[in-house]
Amino acid sequence: MLNFIWLGLILVSVALGGFAGKLPEATNGALTAAKDAVTAVALPLWGAMALWLGMMRLAEQSGFAQQLARALRPLMRRLFPDVPPDHPAMGAIGLSVAANMLGLGNAATPLGLRAMAGLEKLNPRPGVATNAMCTFLAICTSSVQLVPTTAISIYVAANAKNPTAIVSTAFLATACAAFAGVFAAKILEKLPLFRLESLPVEAAPAETGSEQVELEKVSARPLTPFGKCLLWLFFGLFLFLFARMWPAAPGGWALRSLNAATVLAVPFLLAFFPLYAALRGVKVYDQFVEGAKESFPVILRIVPFLVAMLTAIAMFRESGGVALLTRLLSPALNLVRFPADLLPLVLMRPLSGGATFGIFAELVKRFGPDSFISRLGGTIYGSTETTFYVLTVYFGSVGIRRTRHAVAAGLIADLTGVIASTVICHAVFG
Repeated sequence: MLNFIWLGLILVSVALGGFAGKLPEATNGALTAAKDAVTAVALPLWGAMALWLGMMRLAEQSGFAQQLARALRPLMRRLFPDVPPDHPAMGAIGLSVAANMLGLGNAATPLGLRAMAGLEKLNPRPGVATNAMCTFLAICTSSVQLVPTTAISIYVAANAKNPTAIVSTAFLATACAAFAGVFAAKILEKLPLFRLESLPVEAAPAETGSEQVELEKVSARPLTPFGKCLLWLFFGLFLFLFARMWPAAPGGWALRSLNAATVLAVPFLLAFFPLYAALRGVKVYDQFVEGAKESFPVILRIVPFLVAMLTAIAMFRESGGVALLTRLLSPALNLVRFPADLLPLVLMRPLSGGATFGIFAELVKRFGPDSFISRLGGTIYGSTETTFYVLTVYFGSVGIRRTRHAVAAGLIADLTGVIASTVICHAVFG
């Protein structure tokens, strides 16, 4: 499906640019996007990826990832029946989803890439997305958002009276989007068009069984009584920091707790993984470096996919494609009480996170941070995802070219998030 989407974006962009006299803008947009794909996206992602892949290596070597997978087994077995319950990919999936829920995108993406690498080890059809991969991507593009931190930061900068007003609406909208995304993935995978049984089976990659053997050989020593005491002291330190930060956090008690947890989550993980691994006898520095090394080949695989997709998206935007769709769809959307001013945000959200951020910030500035349009825009922004960017990065990292139903499931989740946001915001904000 991505083949047709990419080709369609290129051809439509050239046609629109030619008729509207915007071919120079489309050309400049393509060249700028190609450069930014490497310098503004891939390189910063490389640093974050090296950090979190190193941490994930410590989690695996210490046995924590396997323990997390066992703890999540009842839920994960239903969502990913084709993945062994104790496989470390399950632990990486759990950590990635938790990071997404807390709005920790810099951690969620590298952890998600580690999960995709684990799922690829089990893939008997290289280059073809498995059911587990498509379900995982549906979850990533519709993850329940506990705190929409980016939207709230824009409200704060605009001096909103109640910058956290959209927390409940965004949570409910993302819950609807997550359910729709997973449900769509499970239904679509059974359709003849996407069914795996109708696809040819290629030779399994050589490392399919090797990782399982390697994981069975990981023998971290049990925690000693002294080690357990140190862990309890560590948890106590972060509980103290949590209690210290809680009174100063904005909002009611629940929102204060979420805000404090969001601030402490990354420092906690960055300290917990090395400490836990060290207490179980793992050579933490050596293993961290080994994990960080995995980021180099991954980022090299991602770059061509990023250049291809971001270039096509930039051409479509600069040629006037989004503006044309806005004009065509505005009359119909007015009939269902959806503000036409939000349509550019909705159309751009699956394509570009940076462009959507700019559109949302401009809306808040134009209509005011406490207006209905701004709050609905913030709810949509917090309950949807840059679907094509996520698919490009995640599938590109493991060389998946046949994405099957992942695009459809992601877009269904986005559409559900927009519809749910509209209904909920009308009910809450009038």
